[in-house]
Amino acid sequence: MECLSEPLLAEIIKKITRTSDLNSLSLVSKQLYNAEAEERATIRVGCSLDPATEALSSLCFRFPNLRKVEINYSGWTSKQGKQLDNQGILVLSSQCPLLTDLTLSFCSYINDTGIGYLAYCKKLMALRLNFAPAISSSGLLSVAVGCKSLSVIHLVDCMKVGSVEWLEYFGRTGSLVELVVKDCKGISQYDLLKFGPGWTNLEKFEFEINDNYWQSGPPLDPSYDAHYSYKYDICCENLKDLRLAHIITVPEIGLRFLLGKCKALEKLCLHYVIGLDESEMIALFQNCSNLRSLSLRLMPLRCGPGVGTFRTALTDESLMVLGHSCPMLEVVELTFTFCSSLYPSEIGFTQKGIVTLIQTCPIRALMLNGANIFYDNGLKDISSAQFLETLELVDCKRITDAGLSFISRAPRLRSLTLRKCKRVTRAGMAELARSAKLESLTVMGCLQISREDVQGAARLVRYSADYGDLKGVKISERLVAPVPVLETFVS
Repeated sequence: MECLSEPLLAEIIKKITRTSDLNSLSLVSKQLYNAEAEERATIRVGCSLDPATEALSSLCFRFPNLRKVEINYSGWTSKQGKQLDNQGILVLSSQCPLLTDLTLSFCSYINDTGIGYLAYCKKLMALRLNFAPAISSSGLLSVAVGCKSLSVIHLVDCMKVGSVEWLEYFGRTGSLVELVVKDCKGISQYDLLKFGPGWTNLEKFEFEINDNYWQSGPPLDPSYDAHYSYKYDICCENLKDLRLAHIITVPEIGLRFLLGKCKALEKLCLHYVIGLDESEMIALFQNCSNLRSLSLRLMPLRCGPGVGTFRTALTDESLMVLGHSCPMLEVVELTFTFCSSLYPSEIGFTQKGIVTLIQTCPIRALMLNGANIFYDNGLKDISSAQFLETLELVDCKRITDAGLSFISRAPRLRSLTLRKCKRVTRAGMAELARSAKLESLTVMGCLQISREDVQGAARLVRYSADYGDLKGVKISERLVAPVPVLETFVS
């Protein structure tokens, strides 16, 4: 190793991604210790910092080329020593001149003064604040003014952030390309309209509320005038990634305007958005030919003139237009919540509509959650899908072993997840084992399947008797069970 050149050592170190491996590597020799320190660009610290400021200063001194830093105090207790405070952020901003990406999670002792020190970080491009209870709008404004290169802002559960001078400032500069706002009670969907011209350059936007948003109805927009629509004449044609969750919309009000403006969308997530209109969604699909990923989480609401008519807002007509207008669609999640299996009509889609979409578009990954309208013959129909590689079935009460027998014939299927599919038994697992096609199988909360039953059904098997939290499951994320998991590898 001592004969290797420094550039070659640097290339070797760049290939190592696990922090524990990098730490072990630095103990091999002084040469590797120095090389690893020079190349380390990312650190993640938190509760183990003690004393916090001094420890962080030492890390910054050892790793002079840090570009990405995450400080996470999740699960912290006072017994673990003092949290990092404003002085720590001053140390970070003064000793890390190359810092471009900073995440602060559960940092309760950093306030506007501390966040203001980030103005010294002239190369800072991304700032993510996750539960920052002491940081307010004035602190964000100082960051906006001082960090001219900032293009990514994430605000999650920031309780003191209210007034939006910082948002108006970013809107005027047009520097943001990614904006995420979740559970910030002081920021409404109408405040976000003040972003104004900033929407033009924005490529990713998320807005989510997790309060009792459905009880009081949509808050009134104080700037709305039915006779003057120019206030909503906002350009957002560069938006590629849009997620709206847990909000109430009404025509021409608030963030509703996004659904009629976006033409470059590649990823769309609409999670429990009350007030969706099918004609509006059809127009959206017709304009978004580049759409690659769609996630819809729907619940039945009162629809039509009938007093007792409840169903999800969209029907097969939406799926038909989606299939014909979005030829690049690859990832689809359809989640139906509070839809009773006794009343299939509560789901506006039909099995035929879903099957037609899968057969029309090159769907690579599909998730069906709570789809009590989907039967074994539906899996038979999609078993001929030429592109389907990943399938996730969650709480699909109609699916049985026969359905697994059909889907095991899908030509490219490599990953299958079954969660809370109560009618699937060991016979279905045996069928999967006979097909010998699956690389990955995850089984959770399927009461008629045991640990022994899943053995040999795939190269990698994950099993849990519990089904975990069915809400918020994402097909693109690796599934991690909340209880001990059996993993079996077959060479």
